[in-house]
Amino acid sequence: MIRKKILLALLAPLAALSPAVSAREALPPDPLKSPMWAYHAERLFGDAPVRFDPAVRLEIPQIAENQRVFPVTVDARRIAGVRRILLFADLNPIPVAVDYAPSAAAPFLATRIKLDQRTPVRAAVLTSDGIWHVSGAWIDAAGGGCSAPPVSRVKGDWADHLGEMHGAAWALNGTETRLRVTVRHPMDTGLVENIPAYNIERLTVSSATGTPLATLEVFGSVAEDPAFTFIVESAKGPLSVTARDTSGLEFTGTVTPGRAALASR
Repeated sequence: MIRKKILLALLAPLAALSPAVSAREALPPDPLKSPMWAYHAERLFGDAPVRFDPAVRLEIPQIAENQRVFPVTVDARRIAGVRRILLFADLNPIPVAVDYAPSAAAPFLATRIKLDQRTPVRAAVLTSDGIWHVSGAWIDAAGGGCSAPPVSRVKGDWADHLGEMHGAAWALNGTETRLRVTVRHPMDTGLVENIPAYNIERLTVSSATGTPLATLEVFGSVAEDPAFTFIVESAKGPLSVTARDTSGLEFTGTVTPGRAALASR
């Protein structure tokens, strides 16, 4: 009886770990063979099913010519019921760049990120059935994109232009509008000596009536002076853009389809 109690006591911790082990085993093999795939998948997706899906189109250069400003476009319009889009780089010190909720927008996003070394860059799309659809590719990068000071810090003029917002919107067809907006911000990662982390953390696009169309959680691995391109429902009037940074400052402005505009700070 004593031996049985001892054996049960030894097996108890293993039983507690069994759900995590089974969840880890349920992950599909990574076609990119990244050493960080399992870690990121479990942290970001939990126990949800994961599929590698070519319907998630990730448009990226094969080589990062400038590791501070790497263009990425995610197009999941061939997938129905998209609720969230994650953009992340496995080997970046700040892996996740954006977490996008296209509430009344197409599952499409273009932006620019930093790369700290050669890494897989991935897009993950969550659909209404609870499944994550993932695609990605290895990118060659010289490194240092997250640990180099922003250009505006070197010039020393970042505070003079903080929060300046530029935008333009064009009607694509009778039902959609393409919106591009940029915000002047250093997007400090906190990885540069004597420069604390400081970045835009949330950006929202709303209709003229105040209805949120697209909500974006932003992280420090997005490039300096972040730029975002959305496809939203056809705008009946000006589009409102609001950005908030990690210091609590808010920057707002409006863009009228067919006209470029400088938004207020």
